[in-house]
Amino acid sequence: MGRGREPLVTCDACGRTIPRDKAVEYSKGIVFDVDQKDIVLDLTRKKVYYCISCAKHRKIFEKKKKRLRKRYD
Repeated sequence: MGRGREPLVTCDACGRTIPRDKAVEYSKGIVFDVDQKDIVLDLTRKKVYYCISCAKHRKIFEKKKKRLRKRYD
């Protein structure tokens, strides 16, 4: 049985719309200083969705075979 219709998300690199379960989710951490004198840095996280082809191109997502080879070496 399938899961039904998944909500669509857009790829941040190419703008392609893909189902959320097929997309590669990447969490970016952005650190910026609110004031130059202040030592405390503000950390915000942003969820970014990539399609499989863009994630492979940016080397975020790699093939399972390569991952298995690295594990056994």
